[in-house]
Amino acid sequence: MRTIIKKTISNPSHFKAQLLHWATSYRELVFLDSNDYQQKYSNYDCVLAVEAFTAIKTDYDKAFEALHEYQSQTQDWLFGYLSYDLKNDTESLYSNNYDGLDFPDLFFFQPKKLFLLQGNELEMHYLNFCNDEIEEDFNTIQNTTLVERERAVQDFKINQRISAAAYLEKVGTLLKHIQQGDVYEANFCMEFYAQEAIIHPLETYQKLNAISAPPFAAFFKNDFHYLMCASPERYLKKEGCIVLSQPIKGTAKREADDVSDLISKKELATHPKERSENIMIVDLVRNDLSKTAVKGSVQVTELCEVYSFKQVHQMISTIQSEVAPNTSPVKIIQTTFPMGSMTGAPKISAMQLIERLEETKRGLYSGAVGYFTPEGDFDFNVVIRSILYHAKKQYLSFSVGSAITAQATPEKEYEECLLKAKAMFEVLG
Repeated sequence: MRTIIKKTISNPSHFKAQLLHWATSYRELVFLDSNDYQQKYSNYDCVLAVEAFTAIKTDYDKAFEALHEYQSQTQDWLFGYLSYDLKNDTESLYSNNYDGLDFPDLFFFQPKKLFLLQGNELEMHYLNFCNDEIEEDFNTIQNTTLVERERAVQDFKINQRISAAAYLEKVGTLLKHIQQGDVYEANFCMEFYAQEAIIHPLETYQKLNAISAPPFAAFFKNDFHYLMCASPERYLKKEGCIVLSQPIKGTAKREADDVSDLISKKELATHPKERSENIMIVDLVRNDLSKTAVKGSVQVTELCEVYSFKQVHQMISTIQSEVAPNTSPVKIIQTTFPMGSMTGAPKISAMQLIERLEETKRGLYSGAVGYFTPEGDFDFNVVIRSILYHAKKQYLSFSVGSAITAQATPEKEYEECLLKAKAMFEVLG
């Protein structure tokens, strides 16, 4: 049973920073921030969950079955992640590429302490705590002093797992498969990595978040595993009987002056290749949602809308469905995972191809971070524009990718990858 205390916060932006600083001493931590982005489908401006009361950690084998059992038994708030490699649980696939991070394929925990911030209103949901202890935490958070470091990282070399020449060759191979009709679209990714890398995860996240200020930012910690995520994309949300997906496909850079920036935005909105990328994934998501939807309820409510973020314009579509009241929330996720925007179409063929051509196990990259509510609702982002870090091994990784279609030019796809990597390079110096 959770004790709930409500507070009014005079300066929510400052309080969020204090809250995150206070939370970093805990072994388990999930911090989700909308960065005040006006997302009409968001329930909270900020969410923090810390300190596991119970937890589940597993590899891909029967992972969704284990998650279903855990979620059904707890019927409480659960926070954690789904790694991309859970594809091996949903289909007859494998992941044999190099993995320098060693994150479990799935991890969720039931937090003892939960904070939900919306506007000036804060709710504190505590498990098995008395009111005095909750008030003590609240006072400690408000008295937390924010200390900035001059540099969030020490000098180290960032390596590129796939060279520029190899990237162009691999995209060329993908184009041949597309021409042969094996796939229509494939999301091809490459890793940048550093060994013997020492960073301060919190400061690195704060710098990355400040550069991008996306609507689905996340800071995750499980002992020595860290995720610093500046994602602009929602994977999947369930509220009541309504399920919502918002895939991103289509990217254009922001320009320094307003006139050029508006031209860039308009060109993205009408670009044939970018629109075809997006529409292919919309069709894939519609098909995925139909597996659990009430018949005839799947609909596209936004098609190829262009949204502007600090560094890029993005083309986003919104697809929603209705599910029966007794539908398992884990089943909805299992039948749509991994998200189509990070795989391609047809999904299984695309995943088989990219596994062959990529050189790194994706792990949490292009997976999802989020939460379940006690009512069985959920909200998950797509883990992109992110830095992953294994503090014990001092291994740091970030990956970028783009959608390859018949209209793709390898050189331009490579440029798009570098554009998406720009924020991470800036943060890491």
